[in-house]
Amino acid sequence: MTNTVPAAGFARRLAGTLHRRPRLRLSLLLSAPLTWLVLAYLGSLAALFLSAFWTTDSFTSNVVKIWNTDNFTALFTTEAYRQVALRSVGIALAVTALCALIAFPVAFYTARIAKPTWRPLLVVAILTPLWASYLVKAYAWRLILADGGLLDWALAPFGLEGPGYGLTATILVLTYLWLPYMILPIHAGLEQLPANLLDASADLGARTARTVRSVVLPVLLPSVAAGSVFTFSLSLGDYIAVQIVGGKTQLIGNLIYSNISLNLPLAAALGTVPVVIIVLYLLAVRRTGALSSL
Repeated sequence: MTNTVPAAGFARRLAGTLHRRPRLRLSLLLSAPLTWLVLAYLGSLAALFLSAFWTTDSFTSNVVKIWNTDNFTALFTTEAYRQVALRSVGIALAVTALCALIAFPVAFYTARIAKPTWRPLLVVAILTPLWASYLVKAYAWRLILADGGLLDWALAPFGLEGPGYGLTATILVLTYLWLPYMILPIHAGLEQLPANLLDASADLGARTARTVRSVVLPVLLPSVAAGSVFTFSLSLGDYIAVQIVGGKTQLIGNLIYSNISLNLPLAAALGTVPVVIIVLYLLAVRRTGALSSL
């Protein structure tokens, strides 16, 4: 009994202290996830950045901890690396733009036109592709895009043929893979769009195109920005889809993967490129104010 009373008193004093100091309570609550973030995520990024300043023994391929900037110099002076980096950014932007164009009419139907009883089922249907294996979906597209495959068969009556394997196929497959990540934020934004705004626009004589341009799109900008963060970053770091359907096309992820066993410091230097690009992309999106209301 004597041990229980002091313990209960200490618990009450601790609870009172946490109640009077909300910042201390919040700090204790966030201490565990912040510790994990610093050690596991930021720590791994720091190790990646530091190892990029090492070198590799040309004879044994072992990592030698001699500090230099040769790897970063090679990134900026080698034409092939610059082309791959620009190609990766271009594909990520193209996939993001296509996802936004396709996602808007789909999300508008699921959020504003479909019957309320059907909307949860449609959202589940949008999420269903995410439950399938990445490799299964990518190899399915490889069969569709193959010479004489399903796409060629469908386009043959019109005198057309599919793009085959290459850059176009990579953009097409990545758009399919990451499209749900764009549809869901836009669907949520459209659900929160007040109906009286659309009614007011119609009462003022605005046509559908003007309503979409002046009312709907400004409200949906944060949702599109949120979806673009996923589609852009996932496309920029992808290296499996391009190996399956890209033909001879290479992205920054392929260069990183191919240099891991041969030249780890160079692979680390290459790995900093998508990290820097994504950080700059997030800063650019933030400067537009699109993320302030998320």
